[in-house]
Amino acid sequence: MGAVTLKVKFQDFEQITRSRSFSACVDGRAAVEKASLELLSSLSPMPKGVRLLGITLSSLNTQEEAEARQFSFALPT
Repeated sequence: MGAVTLKVKFQDFEQITRSRSFSACVDGRAAVEKASLELLSSLSPMPKGVRLLGITLSSLNTQEEAEARQFSFALPT
């Protein structure tokens, strides 16, 4: 089981989280990006200015050695 969680902190310091759970471990970058963008799209349009966005991955498969990577993708407008 795995999960992707989106945390949004607004300019007025209010914060919200949205999460998507999977029946198996999250498999690869494409799945993380897709789930993250779907969570973010569900909040569009943003009701106020955003100061921070964060993505958390949980229940990762640690059996294989993973290479540390920086995720980079375009936010929907």
